Amino acid sequence: MLGLMQSQQLLISTLMDFAERHHGEGEVVSRRVEGDIHRTNYREVAARSRKVANALDGLNLAFSDRVATLAWNGYRHLELYFGVSGSGRVLHTLNPRLHPDQIVWIANHAEDQVLCFDMSFLPIVQAVHSRCTTIKHFIALCDADKLPADTGIPGLQSYEAWIAQQPATYTWPEFDENSASSMCYTSGTTGNPKAALYSHRSTILHAFASALPDSLNMSARDSVLPVVPMFHVNAWGLPYSAAMTGAKLVFPGPAMDGKSIFELIEAEKVSFAAGVPTVWQMMLSHVQAGGLRFSTLKRTVIGGSACPPAMITAFNDVYGVEVLHAWGMTEMSPLGTVCTLKNKHLTLEPADKMNARLKQGRGIYGVDMKIVDGEGAELPWDGKAYGDLLVKGPWIISEYFKGEGGSPLVDGWFPTGDVATIDADGFMQITDRSKDVIKSGGEWISSIDVENIAMAHPAVAMAACIGMKHPKWDERPIIAVVKKPGSEVTRDDLIAFYDGKTAKWQVPDDVVFVEAIPLGGTGKMQKSKLRELLREYKLPGT
Repeated sequence: MLGLMQSQQLLISTLMDFAERHHGEGEVVSRRVEGDIHRTNYREVAARSRKVANALDGLNLAFSDRVATLAWNGYRHLELYFGVSGSGRVLHTLNPRLHPDQIVWIANHAEDQVLCFDMSFLPIVQAVHSRCTTIKHFIALCDADKLPADTGIPGLQSYEAWIAQQPATYTWPEFDENSASSMCYTSGTTGNPKAALYSHRSTILHAFASALPDSLNMSARDSVLPVVPMFHVNAWGLPYSAAMTGAKLVFPGPAMDGKSIFELIEAEKVSFAAGVPTVWQMMLSHVQAGGLRFSTLKRTVIGGSACPPAMITAFNDVYGVEVLHAWGMTEMSPLGTVCTLKNKHLTLEPADKMNARLKQGRGIYGVDMKIVDGEGAELPWDGKAYGDLLVKGPWIISEYFKGEGGSPLVDGWFPTGDVATIDADGFMQITDRSKDVIKSGGEWISSIDVENIAMAHPAVAMAACIGMKHPKWDERPIIAVVKKPGSEVTRDDLIAFYDGKTAKWQVPDDVVFVEAIPLGGTGKMQKSKLRELLREYKLPGT
């Protein structure tokens, strides 16, 4: 016997319809490429999203055709999020931080038909457009009078001129909720990048789950700043959850420095922000240097890579901002876990509470996870056993676009490439990437643990731990360190800093001071490039 409920497809267009009807005055504020602050609301975004849909129909794009973007976080990008997917096409967010050759390969592999780009990325488009063989239409996200006269890009139109003559009325099509809605390519650390292809259903379910109180706890009372780029796994799904809840959206545009982010938080009364640790490190440095305080910021979700304990302590204890440590992947839409405490943790001593906060957190509804040993046997949730982390759920990929790499699943589970522990309360902690864990004398050393200790030193701005070949121990850890401007610390100072904080055999054998640690397009440390930079390095005594 079936239930007697109405049947409605879970489509992204319904999010914008809801936001327009119930939160029409909800603000959407953007720092534009032009440098000014632009203000609009969900009612206007909805109307302009329908104009985008009409304009795409005018280009005779077929159902599921791909529309690419090279754009910062802003209101025009938001309109494309809903206008493209809502009309049945697939939004493809390209990462402008990639090498032009990678952008060309990805655009051709995706078979993009349209490319919409911010003017700050005009030089990139000029360099790649002739090699993007499937793109027929180029749209610059600007006013008509801001379009240069001669760009060398055939048929280039301004976004505002493109949608200006389109009606703001549009009947969103009804189709199968399992239809593709958007796509995002992985960083491609090994081989060519592969694309996760999200569906309308997976996106809506992810938005529901991420907005829950024990997840990101989003509501119409929030002013939300997604510092995480909209080209990085759809800004972790925040634009969809914001439309679902009616939260105010504040977009930083291209100004990603600590000063600009802090000023936007204060000016727009931001209560919730999201980004990777490197962004927050820049902002905290600005705040600390100026003796500044946050007047409205209550919580921040930090993901993309492990959050150093010193950063959690600074936010929580010094500035009164709750840190939500989170973990996920492109292949997971991306949210998998969030470190929100249970009732039993609230009365813990500060040190014990911090131990809980350092973990990546509990799986949210919709994500199941387990850890397994080298033979695939499931390991206990005791907080001690560590193994390969596997996940499954309705917003986790079953395969990559075009079947690249074959089926990634193992008995229906997606192998994340992370090594982790899970405790009895379900709190998961990443101990390392499987490719970064260091094996020394038959024992495993977590590079993340070594990095976190270095990051607690007041003179250290950034630290990355890698393993170096050793004739006796197989591998030994070293730590690459970027000093804070004006600070001094020696190798011996930093090695001594590890005393009493970890086992002696886990203390790095050496400290290498560097000007910068290579970062990827999403702000993650690229240890493969660091290893390449240090390829001539030899451990002391070897």
